[in-house]
Amino acid sequence: MREEYDFTNAIKNPYINMLRKNVTISLDDYIVDFFEKLAEKKGIPCEKLIATTLEDYIIHVEQLTN
Repeated sequence: MREEYDFTNAIKNPYINMLRKNVTISLDDYIVDFFEKLAEKKGIPCEKLIATTLEDYIIHVEQLTN
């Protein structure tokens, strides 16, 4: 491995912004508490659990509407 690398001609990943989008939403305390406790039990980040739950809901709704 080199001690130093030259990134002057590096190209930024054009897909990095497509991976995730930061949003701010207000949720009731009991909802946040629920996800925090469940995320702790499952050993995953709370944000990931909320995102996964929303993804599952989207799949469910799409199946109902098709």
